[in-house]
Amino acid sequence: MSFTSTVPTNQEGIQASKKVAVTYTSPDVKVREPGRWSLQGKKALVTGGTLGIGRSVVEELVALGATVYTCSWEEEELDQRLKEWEARGVPVTGSVCDVSVQDQRERLILDVSSHFGGKLDILVNNAGIAIRKSAMEHSLEEYSLLMATNLESAYHLCLLAHPLLKASGSGSIVFISSIAGVVALFSGPIYGMTKASLNQLAKNLACEWAKDKIRINSVGPGYISTSLTEQIFSDKELKDNIVRRTPIGRVGEPDDISSMVAFLCMPGSSYITGQTILVDGGMTINGFYPRYEGNGNDK
Repeated sequence: MSFTSTVPTNQEGIQASKKVAVTYTSPDVKVREPGRWSLQGKKALVTGGTLGIGRSVVEELVALGATVYTCSWEEEELDQRLKEWEARGVPVTGSVCDVSVQDQRERLILDVSSHFGGKLDILVNNAGIAIRKSAMEHSLEEYSLLMATNLESAYHLCLLAHPLLKASGSGSIVFISSIAGVVALFSGPIYGMTKASLNQLAKNLACEWAKDKIRINSVGPGYISTSLTEQIFSDKELKDNIVRRTPIGRVGEPDDISSMVAFLCMPGSSYITGQTILVDGGMTINGFYPRYEGNGNDK
């Protein structure tokens, strides 16, 4: 590979506008593989793929060439979504699964294995719930439900899916975590615990399973406009405070997250593993940086 650059000169009467051609040649010419930014032919499982971030992830992966299997604990909602996708020609299959229940997780992976012929390229652990209460307000039942749905399910599904991901020869696991896993938020301490644990799980599994050619990463959304945040954003003052705290100046959309998930599943990200990537408009890096609107205080 070579390219030419022009260098201006100004020596002994030579005008500054005169240019000298210099040629650089790369010693290694690498032809870029056309599939680096594609998921063509990939087989993916996305849990909780009927609403919000999960739905966006499903549709993003399909748009990039993947075939997707998803699940939801609400049968009516799942059936409705599958019919919509079928009408649009979107290749998505799914089944009912409450990921907080062990035998339903085992059934899910058996169904996925049968559907995809014993191989799986992508696992996106997206299903989760939020119960926004303070530590003293949580019941033990709520604690157990949050832990089982957000953390135990993801861990167990990784173990169950490991043989399928290993068989693919280039497996990718993505956890949908949260900025609540890296900073304290009013989302509640138990919710934050589950998300922080996912981030740590990504690190450990990335080291343990690298030998099996499986990469594991965690994506931490900021405040995203979904059904889980409807109640938060219905409070205009609270929403305005969130936006003011976010350097980009808006709340996020599900597509902001699904694009990062898709990238982490592509061959082009093959050297990225064990990372927690925050997609939050800069909210978590803003210690205290007031936004000035040209009111004369920015001098």
